[in-house]
Amino acid sequence: MKQEVLIIGFVWPEPNSSGAGTRMMQLITLFQEQNWNITFASAAADSEFMFDVTSIGVKKKAIAINDSSFDVFLQELNPSIVLFDRFVVEEQFGWRVADNCPTALRILDTIDLHTLRLARQKAHKGKSLFNVKDLYSDIAKREIASILRCDISLLISEVEMDLLQSYFKIEKSILYYLPFMVDAVDAATVQNWPKFEERKDFIFIGNFLHEPNWNAVQFLKESIWPLIQNELPQASMQIYGAYPSQKVLQLHNVKDRFLVLGRAENAAAVVRKARVVLAPIRFGAGAKGKLIEAMQCGTPSVTTTIGAESMNGHLPWNGIIADEFQDIADAAVQLYKDETLWGSAQKNGIDIVNQRYVKPLLLLILSIAF
Repeated sequence: MKQEVLIIGFVWPEPNSSGAGTRMMQLITLFQEQNWNITFASAAADSEFMFDVTSIGVKKKAIAINDSSFDVFLQELNPSIVLFDRFVVEEQFGWRVADNCPTALRILDTIDLHTLRLARQKAHKGKSLFNVKDLYSDIAKREIASILRCDISLLISEVEMDLLQSYFKIEKSILYYLPFMVDAVDAATVQNWPKFEERKDFIFIGNFLHEPNWNAVQFLKESIWPLIQNELPQASMQIYGAYPSQKVLQLHNVKDRFLVLGRAENAAAVVRKARVVLAPIRFGAGAKGKLIEAMQCGTPSVTTTIGAESMNGHLPWNGIIADEFQDIADAAVQLYKDETLWGSAQKNGIDIVNQRYVKPLLLLILSIAF
């Protein structure tokens, strides 16, 4: 008998808009490959760019918060597995699942650890150094409570796995590290990548509903790009991302070659054309889908310690890691101009993908765990 899986989404999946959307589609594929029946439910309104889950055989269900109709829906579906998309969704619907389907396995996909991201954001805005004491907040109480209510929580970052165990004393048995899951980069893929001399310009991609992305673009515009432009006056900085607000669009400046281009119809296509991905992320958590995508496209990157956090393990980075604005600019210029360094960085990205994110290996590990 097939397992009935219910996924309760914070929003309907938008894999072309955010790393979170990509992650959700990977989880859906993972469950489908176990030959499970899947229903995706959400209280969010439909969006223009949402993926039609019904096109891949997933049932779609609109639900309401604080409505007993959800109880009836649960009783009729009777899922054996329920996945909550972020802790706020578990807060809204977890108690109803516990009441109506007490034997169902409850899984929380954290996406990123909100506690960590918001603590870092608060420290940055307060112009202070992040301290682990900053983690102890009302958000932390809520998120940790959600983790403890669930049977298992999926973490996309090894750093967050360690943090939950070290600082919040969460038992490892209810935490599971499951990073992004992608196809291997093989020789045929590499052969089709544009060469160094065929590429030009810098690129940043990020959903602008996510505060770390907006902050990174501000950092680029105000502090980093003027230094790069002095050294590389013919290069452009291309900014792509879903849901740009007016304050983002106002940064567009053709004279300075700082181009805010909005949503990319095909993110991989524009990343493959660029020579360097610039992602100066000053706060955040989780793993960065934009940097995995850069590796899949053969595009080296310059990012920060937080940007690269938990991404490469002990392997050398797909480019250069730097944190101060002058160092980031210098690294960007160096990587842009030095073909040998660029080629070595590209190879590092291939190694990171193939050793840490290849889907068949991760599926094997998951099948053993469950």
